[in-house]
Amino acid sequence: MKILIYSPSFYPKIGGLETIISTLAHEFTYQGHEVKLVSTTPATDSKNFPFEIIRQPHPQQLLNLSRWCDVYFQACVSLKGIWPLLFVPKPLVISHHTWYRRSNGNLGWQDYLKRFVTRLATNISVSHALAEAIPVPSIVIPNSYREDVFYEMPEIPRTQELVFLGRLVSDKGVNLLLEALANLKKMGLIPQLTIIGSGPEESKLRQQAKDLEIATQVNFAGVIVEHELARLLNAHQIMVVPSLWNEPFGIVALEAIACGCVVVGSEGGGLKEAIGACGMVFPNGNIEQLTQILFNLLTHPDRLTTYREKASSHLARHTSKAIAKAYLDALERVI
Repeated sequence: MKILIYSPSFYPKIGGLETIISTLAHEFTYQGHEVKLVSTTPATDSKNFPFEIIRQPHPQQLLNLSRWCDVYFQACVSLKGIWPLLFVPKPLVISHHTWYRRSNGNLGWQDYLKRFVTRLATNISVSHALAEAIPVPSIVIPNSYREDVFYEMPEIPRTQELVFLGRLVSDKGVNLLLEALANLKKMGLIPQLTIIGSGPEESKLRQQAKDLEIATQVNFAGVIVEHELARLLNAHQIMVVPSLWNEPFGIVALEAIACGCVVVGSEGGGLKEAIGACGMVFPNGNIEQLTQILFNLLTHPDRLTTYREKASSHLARHTSKAIAKAYLDALERVI
């Protein structure tokens, strides 16, 4: 099968979507298919890939690639990448990884167009919550995680309590987590919190920790990736994902579960599907319930063991090979 992947954002940009598409392209190739990937992201180094990457192609190149492929696969709807199919009709498959709406919840003209494009494609959504937001039927295939990087390391003592991983922006709800930490202190618990990541809210969060008199409990660790990140997650008991917005999925939850953490996250969107039976959820923005859940887990460590016992079966559904196989089955049915 000849698969053309159109992904405007790709390596050397690093993020959830870029990682997912890279993993799929690698697995498609390893499973015997011809893959070519189109991206508008320029290269900044000479890193090699087992598939061809065509960066910033001119229109004739894109038309030729469309003629070459058996199936045209887009990661999220890209309006700039649809036009070749007007001249070279090929089966269109789109995987959806985010909501098509503005940050305030309203729909712009681009969102209406993207929703219309879904009617012309076979659609794959990364969670049931996201599938419900697509105006046409959608196959649900969750995201995978990198099992070669994220796994349990028994030699690392799991001596630290709480960890957050993500960009330090208002939507991620780190301010709620700091409030919950202050509440726990009033209840007689003084757990340590590691915040992994950076972003525009960092200085405000540092000041909030001082104002709440919990600064000595909070370690701003900065950006940590790959194996060093996996080692740090292995040293923690509980990951907290207190997002204020509805996460479409939540790969960080899978990464944490794979490293032996129990995950506590907000229940809106697809995050609860990523957590599964390996943790607990609370209503978005509800500091009281977040505080109570953390108090119960920290004072009853046996409950952590119960959640960890369910990790193996949950993660088996999210391996790179399993997810790539589900995608390939969908692509083959379309052809």
